[in-house]
Amino acid sequence: MTEKEIIGILEQSGALLSGHFQLRSGLHSNRFFQAALLLQYPDKAEIVCRHLAEAFRNTPVDAVISPAVGGLIVGQEVARALGCRAIFADKEDGQLVLKRGFSIRPGEKILVAEDVVTKGGRVQQTIDLVRAKGGDVVGVAVIVDRSGGDAKFDVPFHSVLKLTLPTYDPAECPLCRQGLPIDRPGSK
Repeated sequence: MTEKEIIGILEQSGALLSGHFQLRSGLHSNRFFQAALLLQYPDKAEIVCRHLAEAFRNTPVDAVISPAVGGLIVGQEVARALGCRAIFADKEDGQLVLKRGFSIRPGEKILVAEDVVTKGGRVQQTIDLVRAKGGDVVGVAVIVDRSGGDAKFDVPFHSVLKLTLPTYDPAECPLCRQGLPIDRPGSK
């Protein structure tokens, strides 16, 4: 799949938004990738996530784990494409934990899947959780890397699309200075 084809799917689904946004990282931007708008279409989600899974086709993967909630469908579809199980981590008191009977066996090969990475904090928390349970993190798979190369992990990291979208510290945000109302689409 080409980058142009992927962007076409994102645009068709309305997943690339313009406006004044506060990202989960606390930074502001005039563009936002709302993965849920892509993932609401199972046919489009399957296509994009199958393409994402291809980067790990030759990597042994026992399970795919995703941080809830944004990565759930991504993890499910990537696991389906790789023919393995899918689990997810819930947030509890600001930390990620395994619940619902999910477990990771020592030495189990785990791929972390997420919808979008800006700074990589949630992905790193997921990596740390897997390692704390004795799992072996074999890679990170995300639909969109909007970190501008800043998100780094000590395992192979692959995205189907790198979006270089402007981000601003709130104190220096030109959109705030213009008095534009802010939207927090990741929390809706």
